[in-house]
Amino acid sequence: MIKLFTDTSANLPVSIIREYGIEVVPFSYTVNGKEVPYSAETDFNGKAFYEAMRAGAEVKTSMINVSDFMAAFEQWIAKGDAVIYVGMSGGISGTAHSAKLAAEELLEKYPAAKIAAIDTYAASLGEGFLVIETAKMIERGDPFLKIVKKIELLRKNMCQFFTVDDLAYLRKGGRISGAAAVVGTVLNIKPILRGDENGKIVLCGKIRGFNKSMEALANKYDELVFDKTADVGIAHADNPEGAQRLEDILRAKGFSGKLLKVVYEPVTGSHVGPGTIALFFMGEHK
Repeated sequence: MIKLFTDTSANLPVSIIREYGIEVVPFSYTVNGKEVPYSAETDFNGKAFYEAMRAGAEVKTSMINVSDFMAAFEQWIAKGDAVIYVGMSGGISGTAHSAKLAAEELLEKYPAAKIAAIDTYAASLGEGFLVIETAKMIERGDPFLKIVKKIELLRKNMCQFFTVDDLAYLRKGGRISGAAAVVGTVLNIKPILRGDENGKIVLCGKIRGFNKSMEALANKYDELVFDKTADVGIAHADNPEGAQRLEDILRAKGFSGKLLKVVYEPVTGSHVGPGTIALFFMGEHK
């Protein structure tokens, strides 16, 4: 048996986690100093979280440590099962390194075990779609090495583009300077950002105005998409109107596949801020 693990950054609804029997190792975060417990039974209450952020709540996040991964993986490895962890980008979190170290330590203890810790170079649904693909391959009965190699190939083509509503959160995270944040806010500048080939967040454009920023995201889709019938993901940080606007533009450009629309999970969402809109799809290249 192959047991599939991911983390809460994958942004997957509870229904999908249950459907495929995915084990989730949660990130931890606090709001105004109080830790918020992870629930495997209910979806994240994004509206309340982002309203609290808008009201000035302080959110702090913590990466998943090695011991947490070892505890999660070992209960399956000890039974003789294989483990595949498909997780958050090492370009934005040390969690990928923690998972790799946990896998290495368990292989020393269980030399015959099959363990893979895959850095998706992605977050939110960019990570989540690769988790779903892994789950489907496991369900089909594909062998361990075939699955690992396929996901390591697909991650090179997972496109992730997003724009933020308030540049202050990027400034807090060190993505832009304080002066740039002030000027951008005054001029209504919307940065277009993407996840690059190493899983880091980089600036790839600047657009004035919200509607034009949605068009810019859709243009990236139109330029890079591999198959317009394939699934697309949209994550929004309590901005359902923006998410709908982006979907409408994508449909007008010929997107005919299924759309997975989610509220941005809190760990990544706290760093990009309320109002953020992100687009995820499989491209010809990143």
